Amino acid sequence: MSYLDLLRIPSVARLLLAAIVGRLPTSMVALALTLTLREHGIEFRFIGVALAVLTVSHAVGGPALSRLIDRRSQTTVLTGAAVVSSTAVVTAALQPSNRTVVLVGMAVAGFATPPLEPCLRALWPGLVGQDNLQRAYSLDAVGQEVIFVAGPMLVAVTVAVWSPAAALMMTAVLCLLGTMVFASSVPSRQWRGVSSSAGLLGPLRSPLLVVMLLGVAGTVVPIGALSIVLVSYAEQNAVWGGASVLLVVSATGALIGALTMGRIQWKTAATTRIVVFSACLGAAYLLVATLAPVWAMAAIVFVAGFFLPPLLVIAFSLIDELAPPGTIVEAFAWLVTLFAVGSGAGSAIAGAVQDMAGTREAAATTAGLAFVGTVLLVLFRRAHTARVPTLVS
Repeated sequence: MSYLDLLRIPSVARLLLAAIVGRLPTSMVALALTLTLREHGIEFRFIGVALAVLTVSHAVGGPALSRLIDRRSQTTVLTGAAVVSSTAVVTAALQPSNRTVVLVGMAVAGFATPPLEPCLRALWPGLVGQDNLQRAYSLDAVGQEVIFVAGPMLVAVTVAVWSPAAALMMTAVLCLLGTMVFASSVPSRQWRGVSSSAGLLGPLRSPLLVVMLLGVAGTVVPIGALSIVLVSYAEQNAVWGGASVLLVVSATGALIGALTMGRIQWKTAATTRIVVFSACLGAAYLLVATLAPVWAMAAIVFVAGFFLPPLLVIAFSLIDELAPPGTIVEAFAWLVTLFAVGSGAGSAIAGAVQDMAGTREAAATTAGLAFVGTVLLVLFRRAHTARVPTLVS
């Protein structure tokens, strides 16, 4: 089945587009908030605290809301979360000089961000069937890359035409609009979780799932470092358009990687492929540390971007297998959270090493940490093989 055939399946195009629109704010809020606060003379130190509050609250809220969805339904939780999150963002946009309002607003907005990403992945098996699941996940990964390309562009256009505060309020509108369209769809309204006996730990009760999630989190550490490394690289080299052009090249590589992944009929086990792609991703980011000429660096970051979506698509399929009954949405939410933790750690580590040692060292250190993730995925593969002697890809 082609991607076009997938999109022709009832509700697929609607859900995918609604999820993209509703998730666009995840790539817009940080930039829009920064520009809004700077316009009102707020220093970067406070902005950093506000963004940290947003990130941490989102990391906590994602699994919490997803657990509630597993136990109840998608529509009610998603709708309520969208209203709360959007209201909090608008409140902060209207009172950017009130620091307490901004911090509370970001805490509430982050925690209440509707978990559209895990909800969509929970719907895919029922929408497209198991035979087409890999291609659906690849289409999902394409949407993720579109979000991180289109979001900052929307902020830039809105700021140029209106103001940073308008861009921040636009994120609230997009969140509410996308979530309402998604949550009102028939598949979302009809979806129900199954009874769970996983207890307080939920999906984290599965040791294999925990090791895989930690392996993915380690592997994506250099992704968070890439912006810092490329900005420094662009300051030292004549890069047309600066670091942003190289980041777009990396995102283009990711788009092509996602589309390619969905078209290949793999014969190797998923547990083997996730190790291979993890190692390839780490090796590609290690090449960034060569600080090669601009034309070569463009090729390197393209390849580095290429390997990320296949890694995530495999992780999606393994979550389907490993998550205890009744915890599937929360399990996908934990992948989102640990991805954010891993990439966030990469940003922090790269920034510290960059100041102390330099660009090459920052790139090499974070790329090296990706191989820690690969080692964890090797251990995961061995444990999985021991549990299931014959793996079905």
